[in-house]
Amino acid sequence: MTDTNLLHGPIHDLHVGLGAKFAAFGGWEMPVSYAGTVGEHQAVRGTVGLFDVSHLGKATVRGPGAAAFVNSALTNDLGRIRPGKAQYTLCCTPDGGVIDDLIVYYVSDDEIFLVPNAANTAAVVAALRKVAPVAITVTDEHREYGVFAVQGPRSTAVLTALGLPTELEYMAYADAEWDGRPVRVCRTGYTGEHGYELLPRWDDATPLFRALVEQVSAEDGQPAGLGARLSFDCAHVTPQGLPPDSSAICRKGAGVGSSVTACARASGRNCACWRTC
Repeated sequence: MTDTNLLHGPIHDLHVGLGAKFAAFGGWEMPVSYAGTVGEHQAVRGTVGLFDVSHLGKATVRGPGAAAFVNSALTNDLGRIRPGKAQYTLCCTPDGGVIDDLIVYYVSDDEIFLVPNAANTAAVVAALRKVAPVAITVTDEHREYGVFAVQGPRSTAVLTALGLPTELEYMAYADAEWDGRPVRVCRTGYTGEHGYELLPRWDDATPLFRALVEQVSAEDGQPAGLGARLSFDCAHVTPQGLPPDSSAICRKGAGVGSSVTACARASGRNCACWRTC
């Protein structure tokens, strides 16, 4: 993919205005840094950092028994959580290799929201569609929602200033409104600090990000780019980079919707998986 074909998130022009430096990542043109990666890393550790990770995939599974279907298709046991909670899981190939690691949001028994990695979203959607019952729809909503991560010790103060919910357990979420616009507030993140991820609708992303920048700055924080994001994976010795062709990572059984789920759960072991773009 050439630079002219790289995808842009919903607030690309805001990044340009903030002086971001860009690079290609997973088919998207991503802000790598603004004032500098070291300072952005330190802001997340000491105050608060703001990441735009709207390149991440989004998909919805809907229909009667959607949760039961997803539970049969992915490796982790969705029965261990409830509506309003999220779970880390894997989508596997027919021979037990990993298509992608992703987060599953349990909306209701008839609706599940998925956040796969950017480069693998289409493959996850295709794998689920292939085995979905007739009454179940799997919709690729990659460019229907933005994703902003507010991470750091002062992240709660930022959300409180915007009137957004903060009293959430880790891996829980709440559907809220900001300025009359819907936004999903998730107590999730990847930095090791207290933080949240916000999912506004794609067309509502610009005003919310502007408001977040203002509040993050008021807490002595700053926007943070891909360089700082990757630095937290190094700090936690968490490998980064499940590429689209990594089909031989977790071999525990058969693939999507079959015995791999039972094998993975019965083993009691974590697969060697990689969080990526």
